[in-house]
Amino acid sequence: MKKIIYILSTVAILISCKNEEIAPEKVEDGVISVTETQFSTSKMEIGTPIEQDFDVTVKTSGKIDVPPQYRAKVTTFLGGYVKATKLLVGDKVTKGQALITLENTDYLDLQKDYVEVAEQINYLKSEFERQKTLFTEKITSQKNYLKAESDYRQAKGMYQGLREKLLLLHINPANVEKGIFTSQITITAPISGDVTVMNANVGMFMSPSDVILEIVDTNYLHLNLSIFEKDILNVKQGQKISFKVTEASNEVFSSTVQMVGKSIENKDRTIAVIGDLTSAIKSKLLSGMFVEAFIITTSKKGAAVPNDAIFSENNKSYVLVLEPNSKYNFKKVIVDLGEKNEKFTEILPNNYVTLKTQILTKGVFDITN
Repeated sequence: MKKIIYILSTVAILISCKNEEIAPEKVEDGVISVTETQFSTSKMEIGTPIEQDFDVTVKTSGKIDVPPQYRAKVTTFLGGYVKATKLLVGDKVTKGQALITLENTDYLDLQKDYVEVAEQINYLKSEFERQKTLFTEKITSQKNYLKAESDYRQAKGMYQGLREKLLLLHINPANVEKGIFTSQITITAPISGDVTVMNANVGMFMSPSDVILEIVDTNYLHLNLSIFEKDILNVKQGQKISFKVTEASNEVFSSTVQMVGKSIENKDRTIAVIGDLTSAIKSKLLSGMFVEAFIITTSKKGAAVPNDAIFSENNKSYVLVLEPNSKYNFKKVIVDLGEKNEKFTEILPNNYVTLKTQILTKGVFDITN
């Protein structure tokens, strides 16, 4: 038992000693002091700012989108009940492919009206030509001639209108004139693409205002960004764009400015910027994804330190500057930050930090938290 107590006491003492080594001693006036043991144990490093190339960027956001001609909402010209469909969200369709079958007796009424007008038009045409001949020979009155002409033209207009309605419903007028009627219509795909929305079930009534399904051609995905008015003069066609789909992954994708809008839109005073995408990137993205992007407008040189050398307190950025004539005493110095990349952050020049200033570049987190 005594042996166990001795071991536990020894472990406690060792842990206590270790904690003392890691925790820095805070000194007044924003100076942090560490021992040589702490410095080596935490593998701290001291260095000076170095000159680095930084991209000057415009930060923006937007979404993955497609041009209007490659996005289609499928509706019906005349409402009907869903008779059949086999499509699911994600299915690929080609232009002209049958999407859904609708059924309604209103389709029969339309065909009946068309046949009635088609039968009348032959008589009215003949009567118009007869009255025209009689009027030319001054055998009939102008009133009878004009009445025949009016009836014929009115029937002809109705005939053409009903014929176009049948064609919109994909019903063959020639079959209708032969007495072949149908109570069903088939709606076809206006474009090729992927089904992204499906609102139809068998037996459901779809009115002309209902969106039956949506199709998006993902071969034409692009980047649709919104740039604030203050930044637009810096954005030009051909500039590089780096962006992330923040909700999906941390992978950084590349794009190029393809088009810059020519007018300020909406109340938020933004301008649309379109970026193109490669086929490889398109295969990883979906229409509607939210993105955060940086447009690289130019590049510059600046004094840089590793990202880990900077820490924040009360919304201010600091670095730890080595005190003169000391080995391990560091003073907190406020710095203004410029551009940033994956490894380095630009420090804007001031009276306290120059290219010759020695700062703690590694191990900052261990002594500031």
